[in-house]
Amino acid sequence: MGEQTPRYHRIADDLRTQIERGELAPGQQLKTEHELMEHYSVSRNTVRLALRRLTDEGLIIAGQGRGSFVRKRHTPAVWDWSILESRSRHTSDNNGDQWSSIVAESGRQPRQEVAVSIRRPPADVATKLELSTDDALTVVRERVRLVDHEPYALADSYFPEELVRGTPLMLPEDVSAPGGVLASIGLVQTHYRDEITVRMPTRAESEKLALPTATPVAVHVRTGYDKDGRPLRVMVTVLPGDRHVIRYDVPAE
Repeated sequence: MGEQTPRYHRIADDLRTQIERGELAPGQQLKTEHELMEHYSVSRNTVRLALRRLTDEGLIIAGQGRGSFVRKRHTPAVWDWSILESRSRHTSDNNGDQWSSIVAESGRQPRQEVAVSIRRPPADVATKLELSTDDALTVVRERVRLVDHEPYALADSYFPEELVRGTPLMLPEDVSAPGGVLASIGLVQTHYRDEITVRMPTRAESEKLALPTATPVAVHVRTGYDKDGRPLRVMVTVLPGDRHVIRYDVPAE
């Protein structure tokens, strides 16, 4: 880089290279600010600007007054969403909840924390479910999904209350049924519409998912419809960008 490149850029570039080469391993503590000042012959403010740059890039995290550490990498969960929730998968799945069984098949340990409530849906969900925002109610199943005891995703499913009243979907626990719970009560989803956006997390999402600084999330919204085009469910899944690989197989026809 040229001489006009700010010093903190050059320090950040040097530290980034060490991280990429493995010379600074995940979880390893960086030198203290004072040590970095001496090593690079720069001011404390220059060091802090360099560290902030790497923090914003998601390469290091601050350790609550204990210095900076190379960010640890999560083992990604790989999802094939072209078959997730397919009827054939539901029929052959004898291990309960599809998400849990897929995680278990990969040799990892799944767990879900489930809360159920009845409330008015957000405006965008009401629109997708073709409900009135003034008086319609939905049953909401809020799940924190954990893999190997670490939070990996938030998944909130909204159902028109009148459709699922008194069904197992009202229970605050994992529920499953051959062919899917909705199908077991006569509500068969025949097709889905997926929408995916990417954004920074809210404060509540960051806390629930224990997200380090500068971690974007993907928001996957799946609306399920019956054969007549009636919407039966909206599922909103928040996926930390450092923990997931989403895969689709799409026929080129």
